[in-house]
Amino acid sequence: MKFQLTTFLLGIEDYMLPCLTKQLWGFDCPGCGLQRSLAFLLKGDFSGAFEMYPAIFALIPLFALVILDNFFKINISNKIIVLLSIISVAMVLGSYILKFL
Repeated sequence: MKFQLTTFLLGIEDYMLPCLTKQLWGFDCPGCGLQRSLAFLLKGDFSGAFEMYPAIFALIPLFALVILDNFFKINISNKIIVLLSIISVAMVLGSYILKFL
């Protein structure tokens, strides 16, 4: 089982979707690096994931909370979702702007 998972994680980069914005216009979009960052996370390379796409650590709890809130109504979930959304947008835009500087 462990060998199959390791083989899958090592080959996951062969199946990543190319960025249409980068192919058409030649520059990164705000989402560039998300897939590679997720691959780094699955491999256990947390610093590599952060370097590739810093917002990954705000997006994962956000998506997890949204999914959990759909199944189990959590009382304070709306406030947390709004806060995580603001943090995620700020991190995505901040890292995108820093790419161009």
